[in-house]
Amino acid sequence: MAEKIEFKFKSPNESPGYLLGQLTLLWQRKLKKVLDPLDLTQTQFVLLAALGWLSRENENVTQVDIANQGNADRMMVSKVLRTLESKRFISRQEHQTDTRAKVIRLTDEGAAVLQKALTAVENADMEFFSVIGENLASLNLNMVHLIERNNE
Repeated sequence: MAEKIEFKFKSPNESPGYLLGQLTLLWQRKLKKVLDPLDLTQTQFVLLAALGWLSRENENVTQVDIANQGNADRMMVSKVLRTLESKRFISRQEHQTDTRAKVIRLTDEGAAVLQKALTAVENADMEFFSVIGENLASLNLNMVHLIERNNE
């Protein structure tokens, strides 16, 4: 007979990792519903939003800047940016001083779809998290703390 398996948690609902995984799946499903009509995946949205955010203060946003902003793998970012370029949501141009880098810019079409996506995602977030009411600020603070402490 197999050895008895010992669990630290008495039920899955006591496991923060399990709960976070379940919550993430539900949240991703909700975002997919609002992003599909805009022809965006969640990853494409995140990178467009990073570009939009970074572009507010820097005219020469590079692929590396976008990867660093989203704590993302550079090769994945490159692949997704190529897809966004094929959709005409971004343009890539030679960097003026760094020949290895490309400057990434939102096109007019990309800026329009990003604005629609931001509105849809922010509304979805507010609806999704509204069930915890006044505890949202505390949840956000705890998530920031977890990210900072575990970001290696």
